[in-house]
Amino acid sequence: MNIAFLLEDTSLSDETRAVLALADAMTGRGHAVRIVTTESAPTWRSSSAEWVYVEDLGRYVPQAGERVIATSDVAKFAIVEDVMYRKTGPREHEPLRVLLIGPSQNEAMGLNDGYGAVAHARWFHQKCDLVRASPWAPSREEPLDSVQEFHVALSPDEMARLIHSCDIAVVPHESDVFSLAPMESLAAGLACVFTDLLANFDAKPDYARFAPAGNAVELGERLIELLESAELRATLSSRGREVAEAWRAPKIAEAFEQALLSRA
Repeated sequence: MNIAFLLEDTSLSDETRAVLALADAMTGRGHAVRIVTTESAPTWRSSSAEWVYVEDLGRYVPQAGERVIATSDVAKFAIVEDVMYRKTGPREHEPLRVLLIGPSQNEAMGLNDGYGAVAHARWFHQKCDLVRASPWAPSREEPLDSVQEFHVALSPDEMARLIHSCDIAVVPHESDVFSLAPMESLAAGLACVFTDLLANFDAKPDYARFAPAGNAVELGERLIELLESAELRATLSSRGREVAEAWRAPKIAEAFEQALLSRA
């Protein structure tokens, strides 16, 4: 097949990473893949696809028989790249390192509740280091005095190293938003606290601890459970890595290929 991915923005973002990963996976399956964009190619990642530059995506004229894919259509076929996966759980730190990923400027990410969850756990005498990662600089409203590390605009390889350096992930999404954070945290073997919006990754939602969206106290209670129990952390790490196997590039590329063929 001939496939063209329309990419509005080539800056470092989960959406762009998802498109590039899927484009490379489809190239690996022998398809002719083009990435059509109005921007320059990213410097933070290479791609095996052909780059096509246009002034206006809306005026792009497909080649004969070419399947044109919008960025929004890629979300359901997101790939976790191999660098994120681990065969075993993390070697734990003292104090435990709690990861909170995402831009606070996007309210749907629920970062305020993530901060609140950590504050709640600390109020009840739980010790942990809070590690933040964001594609953007922190907002003025973020309580940076509670953060031990803040990382900005990490490349995929750098993000993998950071995730692998942590023990627990808190993903406090408040609404439907595309993010690789929960998937990559599971693949890396972190014990995870999710909002219940993320309880549909598997038919059996036992791969994380869940709390209602928008409820920092309940997220904090689930975080306390993980901080207090090494056995629970190990169980969630193993189960999460098992669930994450569904997002390997060959499996997702095959599913995407079948989806395209079914539209013919």
